[in-house]
Amino acid sequence: MASTASSLCHFPYTSSKLVSRVRTSNSNPFAVCKLARRPASHLASLSSSSVAVPSKDLSAGSSSLGDLTKPDFPILNQEINGVKLVYLDNAATSQKPTSVIKSLEDYYKLYNSNVHRGIHYLSAKATDLYEGARSKVANFINAPQSREIIFTKNATEAINLVAYSWGLSNLKPGDEIILTVAEHHSNIVPWQIIAQKTGAILKYVGLSKEESPDMEQFKQLLSNKTKLVAVQHVSNMLGSKMPIEEIVEMSHKFGAKVLVDACQSVPHMPVDVQKLGADFLVASSHKMCGPTGVGFLYGKFDLLSSMPPFLGGGEMISEVLQEYSTYAEPPSRFEAGTPAIGEAVGLGAAVDYLSQIGMSNIHQYENELAVYLYESLVCIPKVRIYGPAPSNSTFRAPLCSFNVEGVHPTDIATLIDDQHGVAIRSGHHCAQILHRELGITASARASLHFYNTKEEIDSFIVALKDTISFFTSFT
Repeated sequence: MASTASSLCHFPYTSSKLVSRVRTSNSNPFAVCKLARRPASHLASLSSSSVAVPSKDLSAGSSSLGDLTKPDFPILNQEINGVKLVYLDNAATSQKPTSVIKSLEDYYKLYNSNVHRGIHYLSAKATDLYEGARSKVANFINAPQSREIIFTKNATEAINLVAYSWGLSNLKPGDEIILTVAEHHSNIVPWQIIAQKTGAILKYVGLSKEESPDMEQFKQLLSNKTKLVAVQHVSNMLGSKMPIEEIVEMSHKFGAKVLVDACQSVPHMPVDVQKLGADFLVASSHKMCGPTGVGFLYGKFDLLSSMPPFLGGGEMISEVLQEYSTYAEPPSRFEAGTPAIGEAVGLGAAVDYLSQIGMSNIHQYENELAVYLYESLVCIPKVRIYGPAPSNSTFRAPLCSFNVEGVHPTDIATLIDDQHGVAIRSGHHCAQILHRELGITASARASLHFYNTKEEIDSFIVALKDTISFFTSFT
C-alpha cells in the first residue's frame, strides 16, 4: 500500500516537516487491517468506528449464521405487500450491513475530499481511507501487494480494462481466447470486441452431462495458439465451480494468461489469488455487501507494469508535456480522474464485516443452505433445475436456476413477489449463450447469502408451490 507520503505525489517539493505532520495527524491506514487479524476477544472491545463487527455474537448457541447476521441488514426488516420480505436475489446484488452504510455516511460527513491531491487534513484522511481500502482488499484475497489491486467502476470495467490494455497490446490474428458457454456477458462481449479488432479467435468450452463446463473439452482446446483463458470461478446460473488451479497450471504450460471472473466466489468463500495462480481476477463490491459503483481488478504486478493505460487524464500520469505524457506506475496508471472514493471506503468496511464473520464460516454455512435449497426444490413436480447436483464430491453454489413446466419464469417471479414477498430473479441472467445451450430463453433463479436461513427457503418453497398451483389451475 502507498504510504501517507504518496498522497503528496503532486507536491514533490513538500518539506519533510509537512509530511511528518500529515503522518502523525492521521490514523494509520493499516490499523484496521491489523486489528481485524486479532482474536475476537480483543475485537469485542473495539469501537464500531474502528472495525465493522457483526452486531450479535457469532458463537451464540443454536442460532444459525443467518439468524445472527440478519439484524445487521436494515433493508431485510420490512414487509412487501403485507408480508415479510424474503430476499433471494443475492447473485444479482447483496444487501448492505449497517456498518457499510455508516462508513459511507461518515465519509461524506467527516472526511470528504479528493485523494492524493492535497496536503490538508481532509485530503490526507480521505487518502488514508481510500488506500486503506485497497490494502484491505489485497489482504482479503491474499494478493502479494496492495499495488496489484486496481479500483474500477465494477467487475465489467475491470474485464474491459484487461481487454483493451492487455488484449489490444498482445493479441494478433490467429491467436485464440478460450471462454466457456457459462460466462456472464461481461466476460464475453469485451473479448468479442477485442477479437474483432485484433483478428483473434474465440473458442468456447461447452457443458458436460452434469451441466458444468466440460474440462475434457477445455483440455482439447488448449494449444500453442491459446493466449488467454477467461473463465468464471462460479457460474451465476449453474452454481458450478471451475477448478481454477488446474486451469491455470495447464494454461501456463502453453504460455497463456488466465483471467478469473470471481464475482460469485469472492463474496461466498475464501479466495487466495496466490494459491489460484491466476494472472488477473475481478470482483464487484455490490455482490460482497459493499456499495455499488466500485469493483476491483487484481493483476500480477509485472503484467500490470507492462500494460498501457486504459483511460487518460489526471492522476494516471507521471509528467505531461505538450507532445506526450509519461505514466504513473500501477495502480495509479489505471485509475484516471477522481475515483469512487466513498464507495471504495464502503468496500473496505464490507471487507471488514465479512472478515469478522470469517469467509470459511460463510462458506460452510452457505454449503448447508445450498444443499437444503436444491433438495427442497428438486422434490417439486415439474421443476427443472439447471447445473450439477450437490454431493460430497461436487460443489454447488447457494443458488438454483430453474423452470417450471408450462409456466413462464417471469410469471413465477412476479406472483411470488406480489403474493408472498419473496424476491427472486427471472430472465437470462446475462447468460444468453448458456440459456441457448440449455435450449431455453429464460429461467427463474433463487440465490442465497449468509444472512438467509432455512426458514426463508421453506417460505420460498411454500410460495413457489402456491404459485405453481395457481397457474396450473387454468390448464
